[in-house]
Formats: sequence, C-alpha cells, structure tokens
Amino acid sequence: MANPFTFLQEVRAEAAKVTWPTRRETMITTGMVALMVVLASLFFLSADQLIRLFVGFILSFGR
Repeated sequence: MANPFTFLQEVRAEAAKVTWPTRRETMITTGMVALMVVLASLFFLSADQLIRLFVGFILSFGR
C-alpha cells in the first residue's frame, strides 16, 4: 500500500459493492433482537429463581 489515494479509491469501490439493508429490514431485525433479549432475560430470571428456591430448600435442612 504505497499510495493512500489508491487505497481510498479501493475502499470506496468495495463499499459500493455492499448490499445495504433497507430501513424496513433494519427495523425488523432490531425488533427481533429486542424480542430475543427480552425472552432470554425472562428465561434466565426464571432459571435463577428456580435455582435459588432449590438451593434454599436444600440449605434449610441444615438448620
């Protein structure tokens, strides 16, 4: 890479080849990611509570 001008031309040419998503595709994908985050957090919250109850039950035998 000897010439920065050539490098910038190549970068511009490669960026022109990219198929950019539409606004609608971006919004749908963002919504799906948000939904998966909510579902995953609900799953881990419920799993954590079940484990907490189970450990509390087991430890109650030691009293």
